[in-house]
This record gives sequence, structure tokens and C-alpha cells, in this order.
Amino acid sequence: MKIFVRFLVALLLLGAIFGGIFGYKFLVQFQPPEGAGEPRPANITAAEVETLEWRGQRSAVGGLTAVDRVNVSTEAAGTIDVIRFDSGDAVSEGDVLIELDKSVDNAELAGLETEAELARIEFERAEDLLPRRAISQSEFDVARARLDSAEAAVQTQQARIRQKTIEAPFDGLLGLREVSVGQFLSPGSSIVELRQLDPIYADFTLPERFLSDVEEGQRIRISTGAYGDETFEGEITAIESGVSPETRSVPIRATLENPEGRLRPGMFARVTILEPMTRKVATIPSTAVSFNTYGDFAIRINETDEGLTTERVQIETGETRDGRVEVTQGLEPGDRVVGAGLVKVRPGQPVTIDETMTLDPDEVSGR
Repeated sequence: MKIFVRFLVALLLLGAIFGGIFGYKFLVQFQPPEGAGEPRPANITAAEVETLEWRGQRSAVGGLTAVDRVNVSTEAAGTIDVIRFDSGDAVSEGDVLIELDKSVDNAELAGLETEAELARIEFERAEDLLPRRAISQSEFDVARARLDSAEAAVQTQQARIRQKTIEAPFDGLLGLREVSVGQFLSPGSSIVELRQLDPIYADFTLPERFLSDVEEGQRIRISTGAYGDETFEGEITAIESGVSPETRSVPIRATLENPEGRLRPGMFARVTILEPMTRKVATIPSTAVSFNTYGDFAIRINETDEGLTTERVQIETGETRDGRVEVTQGLEPGDRVVGAGLVKVRPGQPVTIDETMTLDPDEVSGR
């Protein structure tokens, strides 16, 4: 029994010794370093509230329309003898596109010209005989009527022959050819589509409440899906006289120069209507704003005795352009804000600014 008691005491002593050793090592290993309770500074990118001059503008969507557009066709029936154009050619007014077979028409013209010449000779003879009372006045009138009729027949045939030469009615760009040599065309048959591309129209609509803000001569800027961020400028040249009762919007037409023909009819266009006056606005990058249902906010950077700290600031925003947001209330020009990554920064947290990184607002999108 004594041996058992001694053995139990020894085990308890050993346990206490080893427990003290392991407890000490645990405390040393997991003891927090000095200053660990303080928040660690976050490395951030800063952006400054900048004052810019923005021109007032309205946005709309529309489409491009050719100033003149026509399906070139024929007035006279006939078989195509010569085609003088290729698909996609640029043509000038009066350029010959198609010539129909004129052999029969020319033969008929020759016969009519012969009859007209005979009628002219008979009229001249009657004109010489009338003063000598060799013919009656009625016979003279008949000779003159025959001459007039013969000359009219010649002019009619000449016009019919001219109809068999189809010309471009205005300068423009041809579409795809729809006919072939030897094909018979009836009156009205479509040959090719011709569009005038310079200048070109941009047609769009605005809600009626903005009607008082637009006028002829006002500048506009458009962009299309084909050319990305590239823009083209023109001016408003016509405003519809009435408002659509279905949509309560007013159709508007602007005219743009298009010397290289890059803009094509049917293109979708995003239209920006520029107001003549500019205004100064305070702006920050859109990445520096947290947009949410309960109000927009930014995180301002304040200088304190302990260093730079952050503060959540409720702001009111306006327009968004080119990756920057207008701030109408909450921040002042010159204030610095956290430029990106707002979810990683807590209000009141100390920060350090990474001067090696800058934000390019043109590379970020708006709302």
C-alpha cells in the first residue's frame, strides 16, 4: 500500500513539472506582440475630388438614315445590253449604270426621222405655194400639222431611247447588283440600291418634357457599335412639328458630315445632345463611390496627429461621365478619398497611401 502511494505521488509530481513546462511554452508562443490590439494600417490608392467643366447634355438612342435613298429601276421594258457598274461602286449624278438593247428603237427612230423630213419638205412647198394662191389655207394647215406631228413622234422616240440608258440620279454609293447582262427588265424592275452617304442623318427621339431644351443648330455627338468610343459630331437640322401621341416623344433629325463614308444607314447610334453652356462640377472616380439603395457613400481620408485615418461620408451624386461621378453634396474639392476597394477599408482605420498606383477614370465604367 505504501508503495502504491509513493508511486502515485511521483506521478503527480512529474505531471506538475511537465505541465508547467508545456504551459510556459504555450504562453510564450501565443502571447500577442506589443501593439497587436491596435488596427493595422491598410495600403490604399487615393483619389482627389477634382473640379471639372462639364457641358450640359441629354442622351438618346436612334439610328442613321441616308439623306437620299432609291432603288434604281427602269421606266421602259427591254433586255440588258451593257452593265457599267459593280456592286459597291461610288457613283456621281449622271453616271451610266445600265444600257438596254436599243436596236429596234433606233430603227423606228430612223423611220420617224424620214417621215419628219418628208413632212418638212411638204410644209416648205406649201409655204411657197400659199402666197400665190396655188393651195388653200386648209391644205397649208394640214401640211403644218403633219410636220408638227412627225417632229413630235421623233421626240417621243428619242425620249423612249433615253429611257433605256439608266443613270445615277445623285451622288452616292451603290449596293449589291440585282441584274445580269441579257436579263429582260419590265418597267419598275429593281436594278441596284443607291444611297447618298455624305452628309448623313441621325434620327432619334426625346421625351416631350425636353422639347424646350432643344433647337435647330444645336450640336450633337454620336457613337456607334462599329467604332467603339470614337465619336462623330453634327447638328440638329429638323424637329418634328408634333409630338407622338403613342409615346409622347418628339422625333428629331441631326445632320453629320461623312466624307469618308464610315457611317452607314441603319447603324444604331447613341446620341448626346450638347447644351451651349458649361458648368463646374466636383467629381471623383466611380470606383470611389459605393452605390446602394440607402444612399451613396465614399470613404474620405483625414489627416490626424496619429496619421491618416478613414471616415465614411454620405454623398449625393449627379451625372456619370467617362468613369467619373459628379458629387453634389458631402465632399469638397481637394478632399481625398479611397479610390478603390471600399469593402476592404473600415471607417476609422489607419491607412497608408500607395503612391506608385494611380487610377485612370477613362478605364473604369460608370454606374
